[in-house]
Amino acid sequence: MYLVTDSGLAGGRSLEDIVTEAVAGGVTMVQLREKNLGTREFIELAVRLKSTLKRSGVPLIINDRVDVALASDADGVHLGQSDMPCTTARRLLGPDRIIGLSVENFEQIEEANRLDVDYIGISPVFATPTKTDTAMPFGLDGLARAVRMSVHPTVAIGGMNEGTAAETIARGTDGIAVVSAIVTVASPREAASRLLKIIDDERRV
Repeated sequence: MYLVTDSGLAGGRSLEDIVTEAVAGGVTMVQLREKNLGTREFIELAVRLKSTLKRSGVPLIINDRVDVALASDADGVHLGQSDMPCTTARRLLGPDRIIGLSVENFEQIEEANRLDVDYIGISPVFATPTKTDTAMPFGLDGLARAVRMSVHPTVAIGGMNEGTAAETIARGTDGIAVVSAIVTVASPREAASRLLKIIDDERRV
């Protein structure tokens, strides 16, 4: 279960508090996605989150910004199709840091199969208001096909919540990336715990 942050949805609460609660509820990876921060602020926030997560062992992934990942000693980056090429990012980050790549169609999955990445984000599975600049949704049938095609672990992105988690996991994806279903709620810990139970129950079927 992969938490993607969005301070614009946090209702004034600190991301550190939300992340701490979410990890206590079962989140296993955190991506810091902040499009509107300056570089200095982004690095400072990443350093604070890295310190917060250090005790739990949950990896911190930086969205888009390889420079911020290096400066904050984050565990990796998540790249989009228009971001730094994965080959360049790997050269800069070295062999041990995590690189994730968003894919928006089946051709991009085939291309990703030839790249040195650690996982792909299948995006979007469903339409979502938290990210409006996305391609046509894969849908559940498309997700199942994408999972079969990929040589890398897969994370489903877009519209992930308590109502969609079970059917998404049933299509074979390795994880789900959650934004508003955790960031916007009164208790991120309880929301994460409920989602984790849904995931675990579906995997036992």
